[in-house]
Amino acid sequence: MARITIEDCLRRVTNRFVLVNMVAKRVRQIREGSEYLVNSPKNEDIVISLREIAAGKVKGIIPDEPTSV
Repeated sequence: MARITIEDCLRRVTNRFVLVNMVAKRVRQIREGSEYLVNSPKNEDIVISLREIAAGKVKGIIPDEPTSV
């Protein structure tokens, strides 16, 4: 199976910080018993969550820019 890279995920999520938060949240969901959204045997949870994001199976919400006072 091909390697997953951060660049593959950045095609779907343009902000690296949002990507890190999405991956962390998805790993927690997987470890709490959530089903995999892609078929990826023998991979760590973090790799599976990156594959799910790169495949477009997991979508995140980018928070609005904070307003200056």
